[in-house]
Amino acid sequence: MLGGSRCISQHCNFHCSAHQFSTILAASTLTSNSSFKNFRIRLRNRNSNSTCLSNKVCDFGVNCVQPKSSDTQSSLLSDTLSQSGTDEEPPSERLPILTGGIVALGKFDALHIGHRELAIQAAKRGIPFLLSFVGIAEVLGWEPRAPIVAECDRKRILSSWALYCGNVMPRELQIDFSKVRYLTPCQFVEKLSKELGVRGVVAGENYRFGYRAAGDASDLVKLCEEYGLEAYIINSVMDTNQISGDLNSNDGKERGQVSSTRVSYALHKGDMKYVSELLGRNHRLILMMEDQEMFTSERNRLSAPKSCLLNLAPKEGRYENCSVLIDKNVIPCRVIVDTTDIHLESYEVASFSCITSQDLKILGIDFGSPELDGVQIL
Repeated sequence: MLGGSRCISQHCNFHCSAHQFSTILAASTLTSNSSFKNFRIRLRNRNSNSTCLSNKVCDFGVNCVQPKSSDTQSSLLSDTLSQSGTDEEPPSERLPILTGGIVALGKFDALHIGHRELAIQAAKRGIPFLLSFVGIAEVLGWEPRAPIVAECDRKRILSSWALYCGNVMPRELQIDFSKVRYLTPCQFVEKLSKELGVRGVVAGENYRFGYRAAGDASDLVKLCEEYGLEAYIINSVMDTNQISGDLNSNDGKERGQVSSTRVSYALHKGDMKYVSELLGRNHRLILMMEDQEMFTSERNRLSAPKSCLLNLAPKEGRYENCSVLIDKNVIPCRVIVDTTDIHLESYEVASFSCITSQDLKILGIDFGSPELDGVQIL
Protein backbone atom coordinates (compact mmCIF):
# COMPACT_ATOMS: atom_id res chain seq x y z
CA MET A 1 0.00 0.00 0.00
CA LEU A 2 1.91 3.10 1.09
CA GLY A 3 5.54 3.74 1.62
CA GLY A 4 8.01 6.57 1.38
CA SER A 5 6.71 10.03 0.57
CA ARG A 6 7.41 11.93 -2.62
CA CYS A 7 6.41 15.43 -3.69
CA ILE A 8 3.69 16.46 -6.14
CA SER A 9 3.39 20.18 -6.83
CA GLN A 10 3.83 21.85 -3.45
CA HIS A 11 2.35 18.93 -1.57
CA CYS A 12 3.86 15.68 -0.32
CA ASN A 13 2.45 12.55 -1.93
CA PHE A 14 0.79 9.54 -0.33
CA HIS A 15 -1.18 6.44 -1.42
CA CYS A 16 -4.22 4.61 -0.09
CA SER A 17 -5.49 1.12 -0.70
CA ALA A 18 -8.89 2.68 -0.80
CA HIS A 19 -8.40 3.02 -4.50
CA GLN A 20 -11.28 0.56 -4.43
CA PHE A 21 -13.67 3.43 -3.74
CA SER A 22 -12.99 4.87 -7.16
CA THR A 23 -13.51 1.53 -8.84
CA ILE A 24 -16.82 1.16 -7.08
CA LEU A 25 -17.88 4.60 -8.21
CA ALA A 26 -16.95 3.66 -11.74
CA ALA A 27 -19.23 0.65 -11.50
CA SER A 28 -22.17 2.78 -10.43
CA THR A 29 -24.82 3.98 -12.87
CA LEU A 30 -25.66 7.68 -12.68
CA THR A 31 -29.27 8.16 -11.71
CA SER A 32 -29.22 11.36 -9.70
CA ASN A 33 -26.94 14.08 -8.44
CA SER A 34 -26.40 13.21 -4.80
CA SER A 35 -24.61 15.29 -2.19
CA PHE A 36 -23.11 14.84 1.23
CA LYS A 37 -26.04 16.67 2.71
CA ASN A 38 -27.75 14.58 5.36
CA PHE A 39 -25.45 11.60 4.73
CA ARG A 40 -25.05 9.11 7.52
CA ILE A 41 -21.84 8.62 9.36
CA ARG A 42 -20.81 5.85 11.65
CA LEU A 43 -18.30 6.57 14.36
CA ARG A 44 -16.48 3.69 15.92
CA ASN A 45 -16.34 3.84 19.67
CA ARG A 46 -12.85 4.80 20.72
CA ASN A 47 -13.30 3.18 24.10
CA SER A 48 -15.84 0.47 23.36
CA ASN A 49 -15.86 -2.92 25.04
CA SER A 50 -14.24 -5.87 23.40
CA THR A 51 -17.70 -7.22 22.71
CA CYS A 52 -19.16 -6.73 19.26
CA LEU A 53 -21.71 -3.98 19.67
CA SER A 54 -23.49 -2.57 16.67
CA ASN A 55 -22.34 0.95 15.84
CA LYS A 56 -24.79 3.75 16.32
CA VAL A 57 -25.43 5.54 13.06
CA CYS A 58 -25.92 9.29 13.22
CA ASP A 59 -27.59 11.34 10.49
CA PHE A 60 -26.39 14.88 10.13
CA GLY A 61 -26.90 17.65 7.66
CA VAL A 62 -24.67 20.56 6.84
CA ASN A 63 -25.28 21.99 10.29
CA CYS A 64 -24.11 19.95 13.26
CA VAL A 65 -24.30 20.85 16.92
CA GLN A 66 -21.53 20.12 19.37
CA PRO A 67 -21.85 16.74 21.13
CA LYS A 68 -22.97 17.03 24.74
CA SER A 69 -19.58 15.95 26.01
CA SER A 70 -16.32 17.29 24.64
CA ASP A 71 -14.30 14.70 26.54
CA THR A 72 -12.43 12.74 23.88
CA GLN A 73 -12.35 9.74 26.19
CA SER A 74 -16.16 9.50 26.26
CA SER A 75 -17.97 7.05 24.03
CA LEU A 76 -18.34 8.33 20.49
CA LEU A 77 -21.39 6.13 20.13
CA SER A 78 -23.28 8.32 22.57
CA ASP A 79 -22.61 11.50 20.61
CA THR A 80 -25.70 12.87 18.89
CA LEU A 81 -25.71 15.34 16.04
CA SER A 82 -28.75 17.36 14.98
CA GLN A 83 -29.88 18.20 11.46
CA SER A 84 -30.70 21.49 9.86
CA GLY A 85 -32.41 22.31 6.62
CA THR A 86 -30.16 25.23 5.77
CA ASP A 87 -27.93 25.04 2.71
CA GLU A 88 -24.89 26.84 4.11
CA GLU A 89 -22.71 25.64 6.92
CA PRO A 90 -21.10 28.11 9.29
CA PRO A 91 -17.50 26.99 9.94
CA SER A 92 -18.20 26.82 13.68
CA GLU A 93 -20.94 24.25 13.12
CA ARG A 94 -18.97 21.66 11.23
CA LEU A 95 -18.69 18.12 12.56
CA PRO A 96 -16.70 18.83 15.75
CA ILE A 97 -14.86 15.53 15.77
CA LEU A 98 -13.21 16.04 12.37
CA THR A 99 -12.61 19.77 12.32
CA GLY A 100 -8.93 20.46 11.74
CA GLY A 101 -8.05 16.78 11.35
CA ILE A 102 -5.98 15.03 8.69
CA VAL A 103 -8.06 12.37 6.97
CA ALA A 104 -6.63 9.23 5.39
CA LEU A 105 -8.81 8.06 2.51
CA GLY A 106 -9.34 4.35 1.97
CA LYS A 107 -11.48 1.28 2.41
CA PHE A 108 -9.51 0.01 5.42
CA ASP A 109 -11.11 -3.42 5.45
CA ALA A 110 -8.02 -5.45 6.34
CA LEU A 111 -6.16 -2.74 8.30
CA HIS A 112 -2.90 -4.01 6.78
CA ILE A 113 0.52 -2.34 6.76
CA GLY A 114 -0.40 -0.17 3.79
CA HIS A 115 -3.38 1.22 5.68
CA ARG A 116 -1.15 1.71 8.71
CA GLU A 117 1.27 3.77 6.62
CA LEU A 118 -1.60 6.07 5.66
CA ALA A 119 -2.40 6.58 9.34
CA ILE A 120 1.27 7.22 10.12
CA GLN A 121 1.53 9.93 7.46
CA ALA A 122 -1.72 11.52 8.64
CA ALA A 123 -0.45 11.58 12.22
CA LYS A 124 2.72 13.38 11.13
CA ARG A 125 0.57 16.28 9.91
CA GLY A 126 -2.16 16.49 12.52
CA ILE A 127 -4.85 14.54 14.31
CA PRO A 128 -5.25 11.31 12.27
CA PHE A 129 -8.60 9.98 11.06
CA LEU A 130 -9.49 7.12 8.76
CA LEU A 131 -12.33 7.91 6.36
CA SER A 132 -13.93 4.97 4.62
CA PHE A 133 -17.24 3.98 3.09
CA VAL A 134 -19.75 1.41 4.30
CA GLY A 135 -22.69 -0.30 2.68
CA ILE A 136 -20.87 -0.79 -0.63
CA ALA A 137 -21.85 -4.45 -1.05
CA GLU A 138 -25.48 -3.75 -0.24
CA VAL A 139 -25.69 -0.86 -2.68
CA LEU A 140 -24.02 -2.73 -5.54
CA GLY A 141 -25.68 -6.07 -4.85
CA TRP A 142 -22.50 -7.99 -4.08
CA GLU A 143 -22.62 -11.33 -2.30
CA PRO A 144 -22.09 -10.86 1.45
CA ARG A 145 -18.73 -12.09 2.72
CA ALA A 146 -16.99 -12.25 6.05
CA PRO A 147 -14.68 -9.31 6.80
CA ILE A 148 -10.97 -9.88 7.29
CA VAL A 149 -11.13 -7.97 10.58
CA ALA A 150 -14.08 -8.43 12.93
CA GLU A 151 -15.91 -5.19 13.66
CA CYS A 152 -15.33 -5.50 17.39
CA ASP A 153 -11.59 -6.05 16.92
CA ARG A 154 -10.83 -2.87 15.00
CA LYS A 155 -10.33 -0.70 18.08
CA ARG A 156 -7.63 -3.07 19.38
CA ILE A 157 -5.74 -2.83 16.10
CA LEU A 158 -6.05 0.95 15.84
CA SER A 159 -4.87 1.23 19.45
CA SER A 160 -1.74 -0.71 18.53
CA TRP A 161 -1.07 1.78 15.73
CA ALA A 162 -0.64 4.56 18.30
CA LEU A 163 2.97 3.36 18.71
CA TYR A 164 3.59 4.38 15.09
CA CYS A 165 1.46 7.54 15.21
CA GLY A 166 3.09 9.59 17.93
CA ASN A 167 1.13 7.86 20.69
CA VAL A 168 -2.15 8.97 19.11
CA MET A 169 -4.71 6.34 18.20
CA PRO A 170 -6.25 7.01 14.77
CA ARG A 171 -10.01 7.36 14.93
CA GLU A 172 -12.32 5.99 12.30
CA LEU A 173 -15.20 7.61 10.46
CA GLN A 174 -17.40 5.67 8.06
CA ILE A 175 -19.67 7.28 5.49
CA ASP A 176 -22.71 5.62 3.97
CA PHE A 177 -21.64 4.85 0.42
CA SER A 178 -25.15 5.30 -0.97
CA LYS A 179 -24.98 8.99 -0.06
CA VAL A 180 -21.77 9.71 -1.94
CA ARG A 181 -21.68 7.29 -4.84
CA TYR A 182 -22.55 9.93 -7.47
CA LEU A 183 -20.30 12.77 -6.30
CA THR A 184 -17.85 14.24 -8.81
CA PRO A 185 -14.24 14.61 -7.63
CA CYS A 186 -14.84 18.34 -7.12
CA GLN A 187 -18.00 17.76 -5.09
CA PHE A 188 -16.24 15.19 -2.93
CA VAL A 189 -13.37 17.50 -2.01
CA GLU A 190 -15.77 20.39 -1.50
CA LYS A 191 -17.74 18.40 1.04
CA LEU A 192 -14.57 17.34 2.84
CA SER A 193 -13.68 21.00 3.19
CA LYS A 194 -17.01 22.69 3.81
CA GLU A 195 -19.03 20.06 5.63
CA LEU A 196 -16.47 17.93 7.42
CA GLY A 197 -14.05 20.80 8.01
CA VAL A 198 -10.91 18.70 7.63
CA ARG A 199 -7.53 20.42 7.33
CA GLY A 200 -5.99 17.94 4.93
CA VAL A 201 -6.10 14.51 3.34
CA VAL A 202 -3.71 11.63 2.80
CA ALA A 203 -4.07 9.14 -0.05
CA GLY A 204 -2.06 6.61 -2.03
CA GLU A 205 -0.43 7.18 -5.38
CA ASN A 206 -2.96 4.89 -7.09
CA TYR A 207 -5.97 6.48 -5.43
CA ARG A 208 -8.91 7.30 -7.67
CA PHE A 209 -12.15 8.90 -6.60
CA GLY A 210 -15.39 10.40 -7.81
CA TYR A 211 -18.04 9.07 -10.14
CA ARG A 212 -16.58 6.75 -12.79
CA ALA A 213 -13.21 7.04 -11.01
CA ALA A 214 -12.77 10.37 -12.75
CA GLY A 215 -10.22 11.75 -10.29
CA ASP A 216 -6.71 10.51 -9.56
CA ALA A 217 -4.07 11.49 -7.02
CA SER A 218 -2.92 14.52 -9.00
CA ASP A 219 -6.54 15.72 -9.26
CA LEU A 220 -6.88 15.32 -5.52
CA VAL A 221 -3.86 17.56 -4.96
CA LYS A 222 -5.18 20.24 -7.33
CA LEU A 223 -8.69 20.22 -5.88
CA CYS A 224 -7.43 20.32 -2.32
CA GLU A 225 -5.31 23.34 -3.20
CA GLU A 226 -8.40 25.06 -4.62
CA TYR A 227 -10.31 24.48 -1.39
CA GLY A 228 -7.41 25.35 0.91
CA LEU A 229 -6.71 21.80 2.07
CA GLU A 230 -3.36 20.11 2.48
CA ALA A 231 -2.90 17.01 0.31
CA TYR A 232 -0.28 14.32 0.80
CA ILE A 233 0.25 11.49 -1.68
CA ILE A 234 2.44 8.59 -0.59
CA ASN A 235 4.03 5.73 -2.46
CA SER A 236 2.54 2.27 -2.26
CA VAL A 237 3.83 -0.18 0.32
CA MET A 238 4.94 -3.07 -1.85
CA ASP A 239 4.58 -6.76 -1.14
CA THR A 240 8.19 -7.85 -0.81
CA ASN A 241 7.20 -11.49 -1.30
CA GLN A 242 5.46 -10.72 -4.58
CA ILE A 243 3.38 -13.87 -4.23
CA SER A 244 0.79 -13.36 -6.93
CA GLY A 245 -0.46 -16.92 -7.32
CA ASP A 246 -4.09 -16.86 -8.36
CA LEU A 247 -4.35 -13.08 -8.13
CA ASN A 248 -5.94 -11.59 -11.21
CA SER A 249 -3.07 -10.30 -13.35
CA ASN A 250 -5.62 -8.43 -15.46
CA ASP A 251 -6.67 -6.36 -12.48
CA GLY A 252 -5.57 -2.80 -13.24
CA LYS A 253 -5.12 -2.12 -9.52
CA GLU A 254 -2.71 -5.03 -9.07
CA ARG A 255 0.79 -3.61 -9.19
CA GLY A 256 2.40 -5.70 -6.47
CA GLN A 257 1.33 -3.48 -3.59
CA VAL A 258 0.11 -4.76 -0.23
CA SER A 259 -3.66 -5.05 -0.47
CA SER A 260 -6.68 -6.60 1.18
CA THR A 261 -6.95 -8.86 -1.87
CA ARG A 262 -3.53 -10.30 -1.05
CA VAL A 263 -4.50 -10.82 2.58
CA SER A 264 -7.62 -12.72 1.52
CA TYR A 265 -5.55 -14.76 -0.93
CA ALA A 266 -3.05 -15.71 1.80
CA LEU A 267 -5.88 -16.71 4.16
CA HIS A 268 -7.47 -18.88 1.48
CA LYS A 269 -4.08 -20.54 0.95
CA GLY A 270 -3.62 -21.06 4.68
CA ASP A 271 -0.28 -19.23 4.62
CA MET A 272 -0.42 -17.54 8.01
CA LYS A 273 3.20 -16.39 7.89
CA TYR A 274 2.38 -14.44 4.74
CA VAL A 275 -0.81 -13.11 6.34
CA SER A 276 1.17 -11.84 9.34
CA GLU A 277 3.66 -10.08 7.07
CA LEU A 278 0.89 -8.30 5.16
CA LEU A 279 -1.02 -7.30 8.30
CA GLY A 280 1.99 -6.40 10.42
CA ARG A 281 0.46 -8.53 13.19
CA ASN A 282 -0.97 -12.00 13.70
CA HIS A 283 -4.42 -12.63 12.28
CA ARG A 284 -7.07 -12.77 15.00
CA LEU A 285 -10.17 -14.87 14.44
CA ILE A 286 -13.19 -13.88 16.54
CA LEU A 287 -15.83 -16.34 17.77
CA MET A 288 -19.18 -15.10 19.04
CA MET A 289 -20.02 -17.08 22.18
CA GLU A 290 -23.44 -15.74 23.13
CA ASP A 291 -25.10 -19.04 22.21
CA GLN A 292 -22.85 -21.36 24.17
CA GLU A 293 -25.11 -24.33 23.49
CA MET A 294 -23.46 -24.43 20.09
CA PHE A 295 -20.06 -25.04 21.71
CA THR A 296 -18.73 -28.36 22.92
CA SER A 297 -15.88 -28.58 25.39
CA GLU A 298 -13.90 -31.65 26.45
CA ARG A 299 -10.88 -31.11 28.64
CA ASN A 300 -8.32 -29.63 26.26
CA ARG A 301 -10.61 -29.34 23.21
CA LEU A 302 -13.21 -26.72 22.33
CA SER A 303 -15.34 -26.91 19.18
CA ALA A 304 -17.74 -24.47 17.57
CA PRO A 305 -19.58 -24.22 14.24
CA LYS A 306 -18.25 -21.78 11.65
CA SER A 307 -21.52 -19.87 11.90
CA CYS A 308 -20.13 -18.38 15.13
CA LEU A 309 -17.22 -16.73 13.31
CA LEU A 310 -17.28 -12.95 12.92
CA ASN A 311 -14.48 -12.72 10.37
CA LEU A 312 -12.61 -14.66 7.73
CA ALA A 313 -10.99 -17.94 8.77
CA PRO A 314 -7.99 -19.45 6.99
CA LYS A 315 -8.20 -22.44 4.69
CA GLU A 316 -9.24 -25.79 6.13
CA GLY A 317 -6.28 -27.30 7.88
CA ARG A 318 -4.35 -27.76 11.13
CA TYR A 319 -2.54 -24.69 12.47
CA GLU A 320 0.08 -24.88 15.22
CA ASN A 321 1.49 -22.05 17.33
CA CYS A 322 -1.87 -20.37 17.92
CA SER A 323 -3.19 -18.93 21.18
CA VAL A 324 -6.43 -18.01 22.92
CA LEU A 325 -6.82 -15.21 25.45
CA ILE A 326 -9.09 -16.10 28.39
CA ASP A 327 -9.29 -13.86 31.45
CA LYS A 328 -5.96 -12.26 30.52
CA ASN A 329 -4.37 -15.71 30.37
CA VAL A 330 -2.79 -16.72 27.07
CA ILE A 331 -3.40 -20.38 26.31
CA PRO A 332 -1.20 -21.85 23.56
CA CYS A 333 -3.11 -24.15 21.25
CA ARG A 334 -3.51 -25.60 17.81
CA VAL A 335 -6.47 -24.75 15.64
CA ILE A 336 -8.19 -27.18 13.30
CA VAL A 337 -10.49 -25.74 10.65
CA ASP A 338 -12.73 -28.17 8.79
CA THR A 339 -15.66 -27.71 6.42
CA THR A 340 -18.24 -26.98 9.13
CA ASP A 341 -16.46 -26.34 12.44
CA ILE A 342 -13.44 -24.88 14.12
CA HIS A 343 -11.65 -26.80 16.88
CA LEU A 344 -9.19 -25.55 19.48
CA GLU A 345 -6.84 -28.06 21.08
CA SER A 346 -4.82 -26.83 24.02
CA TYR A 347 -1.35 -28.19 24.60
CA GLU A 348 -2.29 -28.27 28.29
CA VAL A 349 -4.77 -30.72 29.79
CA ALA A 350 -8.15 -29.31 30.88
CA SER A 351 -7.44 -25.78 29.64
CA PHE A 352 -10.88 -25.44 28.01
CA SER A 353 -12.87 -27.52 30.49
CA CYS A 354 -14.65 -24.56 32.09
CA ILE A 355 -14.70 -22.06 29.27
CA THR A 356 -18.37 -22.57 28.40
CA SER A 357 -19.36 -21.94 32.01
CA GLN A 358 -17.94 -18.41 31.91
CA ASP A 359 -19.82 -15.33 30.82
CA LEU A 360 -17.78 -14.83 27.67
CA LYS A 361 -19.33 -13.04 24.72
CA ILE A 362 -16.46 -13.37 22.28
CA LEU A 363 -13.32 -15.43 22.01
CA GLY A 364 -10.21 -14.27 20.17
CA ILE A 365 -7.87 -16.76 18.49
CA ASP A 366 -4.45 -15.52 17.34
CA PHE A 367 -2.68 -17.34 14.51
CA GLY A 368 1.04 -17.04 15.12
CA SER A 369 3.52 -17.31 12.30
CA PRO A 370 3.83 -21.10 11.84
CA GLU A 371 7.02 -23.09 11.46
CA LEU A 372 7.75 -24.55 8.07
CA ASP A 373 5.59 -27.55 8.94
CA GLY A 374 3.14 -25.56 11.07
CA VAL A 375 0.25 -25.86 8.64
CA GLN A 376 -1.12 -29.09 7.31
CA ILE A 377 -3.75 -28.54 4.64
CA LEU A 378 -6.59 -31.01 4.92
